[in-house]
Amino acid sequence: MAKRKESGIEFLASMPWPVGFGLGIVAYVGIRYGVGWYMSASSNPVVQSMGKLASAGTYAPFAWMVLAICWVGAVGSFIRSRHRKRLLETQTGLDSLRAMTWREFEMLVGEAFRRHGYTIRETGLGGADGGIDLILHKDGKVTLVQCKQWKAQRVDVKIVREMLGLLTHHQASAVKIVAVGDYTADARRFAEGKPIELINGDTLLAMVREVQAPTTVKVATAAANYVNTDELEPAPSLSPTCPKCGASMVKRLNRQTKDHFWGCAKYPACRGTRTT
Repeated sequence: MAKRKESGIEFLASMPWPVGFGLGIVAYVGIRYGVGWYMSASSNPVVQSMGKLASAGTYAPFAWMVLAICWVGAVGSFIRSRHRKRLLETQTGLDSLRAMTWREFEMLVGEAFRRHGYTIRETGLGGADGGIDLILHKDGKVTLVQCKQWKAQRVDVKIVREMLGLLTHHQASAVKIVAVGDYTADARRFAEGKPIELINGDTLLAMVREVQAPTTVKVATAAANYVNTDELEPAPSLSPTCPKCGASMVKRLNRQTKDHFWGCAKYPACRGTRTT
């Protein structure tokens, strides 16, 4: 699918927001004051007259317009940056990866590589499937990335061949294909011995967890090992013994009556109970 052309605001939004903010100030000062000063110093009478117009504030509306465009792009960049960070920090497993849209998936992959030290250029946010989605720069090397947020279909060898052709065409150093799912056996065989890395959902999740904030990792681990304490509480040291097998008992919750009761710790092998 062909990519639509980026507007000026979209281009600014793809850069770090401080760049757009600073660029707006520089452009405003340059147009509002610098152009008039430069033209006034010219020996050409026509240019001098244009410089006088600039000094009189004729170009001020244009300067304000450029400033507004740059700052709108900076705001867009800031919002997009916050969204990327939230996407990365809230990932807890493969289910959360599958729940994203293709656009969010590309943003997540870009943020993961960014936190691993790459400089990122996003090229794929104009369509659901467009070949090169990200261009990575690190240590003087260029790496092309394609993202496949396919929930059921495995990535086949055709996609890998296409990316190898793009690698040669763009004279890049390597290619990475990132998918939520997995790859066919033919795709993996074709990638062997070539500068092509096939990243599946498990590998991507590991990359994300490496760069998540420590509190996020703890929450994700706790969610994976969650036990409902309303249903199962650690028994106190003086917990009763099971009337059926003599094992210790733990306090449980009856979901229908909401009453607590003692249940055998060996449940479901033993269904002995006592009232609290």
